[in-house]
Amino acid sequence: MRASRVPVLALVLLLGACSPRDGQAQSNSPGTSSSGANLPAANRAPPANAATMKVSFAPVVQRAAPAVVNISARRLVRQQTDPFWSLFGLGVPQARLAASLGSGVIVREDGIVVTNNHVVENGQEITIGLNDRREFPARILLADPRTDLAVLKVELPPGERLPVLAIDDSGDTQVGDLVLAIGNPFGVGQTVTNGIVSALNRATDPTGEAGAAYVQTDAAINPGNSGGALVDMDGDLIGVNSFILSRSGTSSGVGFAVPAEVVRRVVETAVGGGRAVVRPWLGARTQSVNADLARSLDLPTPQGALIADIYPGGPAARAGLRTGDVVLQAEGRPIVDASGLNYVVRNARPGETIPLTIRRADGRDQQLTLRADPPPATPARDERTLAGRHPFDGATVANLSPAVADELGLDPFVGQGVLVARVERGVAMNIGLRRGDIIREVNGAKIASVRDLAAAVGQPARTWRLAIERDGRIVTATFSG
Repeated sequence: MRASRVPVLALVLLLGACSPRDGQAQSNSPGTSSSGANLPAANRAPPANAATMKVSFAPVVQRAAPAVVNISARRLVRQQTDPFWSLFGLGVPQARLAASLGSGVIVREDGIVVTNNHVVENGQEITIGLNDRREFPARILLADPRTDLAVLKVELPPGERLPVLAIDDSGDTQVGDLVLAIGNPFGVGQTVTNGIVSALNRATDPTGEAGAAYVQTDAAINPGNSGGALVDMDGDLIGVNSFILSRSGTSSGVGFAVPAEVVRRVVETAVGGGRAVVRPWLGARTQSVNADLARSLDLPTPQGALIADIYPGGPAARAGLRTGDVVLQAEGRPIVDASGLNYVVRNARPGETIPLTIRRADGRDQQLTLRADPPPATPARDERTLAGRHPFDGATVANLSPAVADELGLDPFVGQGVLVARVERGVAMNIGLRRGDIIREVNGAKIASVRDLAAAVGQPARTWRLAIERDGRIVTATFSG
């Protein structure tokens, strides 16, 4: 059975049983314990140093748990009835109330909460439940589907301050570090599980172009824990739990969390009034160096990011990168693969400079400086939702630019044209137009801009002949007017 990527909304508490020492029988009598685990609360104390902290996670939980919240999001959805009845004009969609449960983390005492976007997506009524059982309404400040993060603002009474979980800024998390995952698994209430950091900068996009990298952990994560906290032994937030890989849909010890530095960038944008996270881009296609490439390039190990193509005038071109260069380090950190390089660039703040160490095609190493700039929004977006008696009725279209392509997760090298940004209703939905389609021709007329498309569909026609680019292939179709 193939492994699947499953959003998670919780963590499950796993308790390890301790065996009696030296063959002694374990007493089950009330008030007795061979291990001391049932000592009265008065005899328990926080660990005195880092070494003794390993005896119990309780001090870490006491610090972190109050800042982890439950999130309930309700939204009205329209559900299509049996398709059979739609043949007779009776398939009227029915409205129903859907709800989702998840977790979140308070990162500012004035009520700023970060969670997963899929927990609150399209939520019309969001409620935050604190660890002390109080509940408050909340609203979405910023939703960022690219990282699956959302930032909420809790509506607090005047003067109210909430407990906060600090976002880790040390950057010293290592594979093998102990971590705790805190959330609300299956809606049973706040639960804590422990594990280790299994991997860092784990990419789920094999091309590396998405620039996404996660903290991987074996701490148990299950449905209901999305948006919950992954906490280190200092009680700091090192990640927001996002999804798992599992064949069963429940935890199999392969969970992924959005790293703290990504969380910090999204929160800073939301608090600063931004409506979207502005991400720099490299302005180049990259390829991970495999064993064959390493041999051909005379590299000692198959590590680094090969520059396969460069966007004219982009950051890579201005930095002096060339096709065939291999980026070995960025900001002094070794670049293992293409996703590592794109991760560094995308999580820099616009305008920052990134020092690079590269290997030229002739074998020389060179130092370059890349300025982290966002992709250009040229030509202007000119986004419109079209309506009328034509195939694009109900489609939202925009001029294609590197900025628009990057926002939608598309290839910025596809050139100019008109992009289908959304399809929510109308004829466009019925004929199968999709988000990401590029409109190339309408009735033989070349379409280079939204203005061209608006002019083309503004002329009545008995027949519509379309040429659409989808996934790099041109698809032609004819529809009656």
